[in-house]
Amino acid sequence: MSQAPGNLFILAAPSGAGKSSLIKALLERHADSSMHSNQMQVSVSHTTRAPRPGEKDGVHYHFVSKDAFEALIDKGVFFEWAEVFGNYYGTSRVVIEETLQRGIDVFSDIDWQGARQVKAQIPDTATIFVAPPSKDELLRRLTARNQDSDAIIKQRMEKAVEEISHYHEFDFIVINDNFDAALEELDAIVSARRLRKEKQIIRHEELFDNLLAK
Repeated sequence: MSQAPGNLFILAAPSGAGKSSLIKALLERHADSSMHSNQMQVSVSHTTRAPRPGEKDGVHYHFVSKDAFEALIDKGVFFEWAEVFGNYYGTSRVVIEETLQRGIDVFSDIDWQGARQVKAQIPDTATIFVAPPSKDELLRRLTARNQDSDAIIKQRMEKAVEEISHYHEFDFIVINDNFDAALEELDAIVSARRLRKEKQIIRHEELFDNLLAK
């Protein structure tokens, strides 16, 4: 069996919709996979914002200064980058490309702007929009985290409207009302991408040669 390149998945959502929790749960579900072609990991983005409690450099984000980030922009390191709430966020081109070539699926947690930029460079990218079931529920989730002030929560709710307005640009849409159901839908998307003809032909070239031999 030959190794097919990994799949690149982009998940975008307004803050509080639950995309990070869904990605974490999906990776935990597949953590015991012994097949190299079934491995997956999250792309670790660069950011200029300060770490939140419990976040570790190199695990959740690569935390860098604004000057360092702008130097990386000048070097063309990023697939995409954007400024959100006064902080820079960016995704490394080299790391993602090398990981995909090893047959590992990569999940990138970025906004609609980043999704648009990456999709333009890698059209085969699967883009997934995760939406909350209602504005009231989104507000409840943001408030329940106890991480932000009322002013920041208001900003995030306003930002959510902008983010949601681009839902139609994505390949797949998952409504995170029931978490377990949303996780099943996300897993189904991953399975469908892995089973596409182009991937299966590479993986099973020897099998089909044998089946078609006269």
